[in-house]
Amino acid sequence: MKAVTEDSRDSAAHPMDLSALLRSWRVDAGIKLQRSRPLPQKEVAEFMGVSERWYRSLEAGAAISLSGTTLNKLSEALLLGPDERMVLYGLALDGASVALVDEGGEAEEQFTLLRLVTAQTEFPAYLTDAAWNILGYNTMMAAWFPWVREPGANLMRWALADQRARVQILDWRSHAEVYVAMLRFARATASDQALENLINDILRDPECRQIWAQGPKVIAFRQGHRYKLALPHISPEPVSVVSQVLLPAYQHVLRYVVLLPQRGAEAAL
Repeated sequence: MKAVTEDSRDSAAHPMDLSALLRSWRVDAGIKLQRSRPLPQKEVAEFMGVSERWYRSLEAGAAISLSGTTLNKLSEALLLGPDERMVLYGLALDGASVALVDEGGEAEEQFTLLRLVTAQTEFPAYLTDAAWNILGYNTMMAAWFPWVREPGANLMRWALADQRARVQILDWRSHAEVYVAMLRFARATASDQALENLINDILRDPECRQIWAQGPKVIAFRQGHRYKLALPHISPEPVSVVSQVLLPAYQHVLRYVVLLPQRGAEAAL
C-alpha cells in the first residue's frame, strides 16, 4: 500500500490519500447506519477481526501489506459500494486491480470503435479516452453538441468549465457533482498526466473547486444516468436522456457512450 501524505491546505493538487478516504468512509458508514457520529475505529477493527491498533496504524498511513481477503473485509466493514471498492483496491494495490490493455491491437480496436460510433444513426454517440478527450462522434452528436467539432474537445472540460453546459444541462450542480466524483475515481485508479492536467484546469473554476472540496465521493461510470437537456436548436422542450456506457474488452481506457432519449422524449425530436 502506498503511504501518501497530503497537504490539507491544497488537497486538490495531490493524488487521493487512502488515509483521508478511510476516515471519510467511516463518516459515511455512520450516516448509512443512521448514527450521529462516524463508525468508530474499534468497530471497524472488530468486524475485520484485527486489533484496533492495527486499524489505527492503517488509517494513519502506515505501509501495511493488504491481502484481497483483508480488503474485502475492510470494504464490508465500511459499507463501501462497488465504486468505492474499486478505488480502495486501486490505492491499496498500487493500481493492480486495473484491467490490462492489449497494446498490440489498440490502434486497430480503436479504429473499429470509431466505425461503430459513426455508424450509429438513431442516437447521439461518442468515444472518449481515459482523460475524456473526444476521439470520435456521430452526426447526431455533433448536431446536439456542436462543441465536439472544436479542436481539443473534451467532455469533462465542457461539462464542468464551459458556461454553455450550465445552461444546457438542467440542474447542472447535481450533475457536476457526479462528474467531479468521476474525476476523483479516475485520479485514484490511474496515473495519467493528461488526466491530471484536465483536473487542474477544471479546478481553476471556483464552483468546481467548491464541489471537489465537499468530500471524496467517487463514481466509476455515468452508466444509466438520467438527465434533462435544454437544446432549443433540437427541441422546444427539454430532452430527457439516459447515458449507456460501453467499455471494450482490454480497452477500458476507452468509453463508447450512447445517449438514449427516454420514453416520450423521442416524439419531441
